[in-house]
Amino acid sequence: MSATIPTFVHHRSRLTEGQQRAWDRLWPVHGRDVADVVAGEYDPVVWFGREAPLVLEIGSGMGESTAALALAAPEHDHLAVEVFEPGLAQLLMRIEDAGLTNLALLRGDAVTLLRERVPAGSLAVVRIFFPDPWPKRRHRKRRLVQPETVALVASRIAPGGTLHLATDWADYATQMRTVCDADPRLEGGVVARPPWRPVTKFEERARIEGRDVHDLLYHLRGDGPPSDLSQ
Repeated sequence: MSATIPTFVHHRSRLTEGQQRAWDRLWPVHGRDVADVVAGEYDPVVWFGREAPLVLEIGSGMGESTAALALAAPEHDHLAVEVFEPGLAQLLMRIEDAGLTNLALLRGDAVTLLRERVPAGSLAVVRIFFPDPWPKRRHRKRRLVQPETVALVASRIAPGGTLHLATDWADYATQMRTVCDADPRLEGGVVARPPWRPVTKFEERARIEGRDVHDLLYHLRGDGPPSDLSQ
């Protein structure tokens, strides 16, 4: 995807008092800026103090499912990339409340991180849950899930690894499937909603408003075993 077409709008939102306290205390421990990582060092083994299968979530929102899934899979390390500071601050509080040691946060553009720093074949799972739908037709070129982005993501997933997408916009689900089906490295498609994926307030609101939720699950072709997080 051309770097001149942003897939998100970064609104500087004020943190609540509680979020600000959490940010001041916990961001230096659990958070990094993508720009600093790109200019410096990307080394999850050092960050987490161990070598473990790595999960990357693009757009963690308010962190409800992110924290729950990290807690449910302590044998995996998790990176959550987000631009929305209140969401990151809320996730910091969830990290502290759950005592998580396998979740790190990155503020900034996940595509830049993938392109500039994440090594090929190094990710066990990539998750893209409810990306900005850009519902107006003239804005759809800004959607994250485009052929160039999916090709980049697929190149960073290990053989047998997983790409899991979810959206509550039917036409975006169609676009996701069309783009992913066209990549010869990926196999999969639409699946029933996995019971292990937590229902967030955002998803519940979508259902109340009458929008069905669509999950798409793909594996990278190759000799590696399927990730146990894809079941």
